[in-house]
Amino acid sequence: MPMEHGTETPALTVLYNADCPVCRAEIEHYQAYAEARGLPLAFHDLNTRSLDDWGIDADAAARRLHVRTGGRVLSGVDAFLALWREMPRYRWIARIVALPGLRQGAHLIYERVLAPRLYARHLARTGRAGADRTA
Repeated sequence: MPMEHGTETPALTVLYNADCPVCRAEIEHYQAYAEARGLPLAFHDLNTRSLDDWGIDADAAARRLHVRTGGRVLSGVDAFLALWREMPRYRWIARIVALPGLRQGAHLIYERVLAPRLYARHLARTGRAGADRTA
């Protein structure tokens, strides 16, 4: 991960749950793409880093994808859009998903279906399956 130890400040930093097999596979794909092209992106596993500079706790971080760009923390679909915009191969997806109507639909699907399902699996993996049903 070139941004981890280099002096260059990343344009965007991704915070993801590497303990989630689905999340890990997707983010490792983006990470390999970014590294192969020397893109100024950093990828941080929420399970191995301090979250103090993110302003969220581990539970909030595990609920959805987060990115930091331009001093702002974005989550969910907005985080994916910011990430895709930084990668030439994925900019077209960002443009399409950002269209009025599609963005709202993507947000609903991510927030009401995908993120809660992945978070429920996270709780099951960590032995807290009945601890939180509000995801």
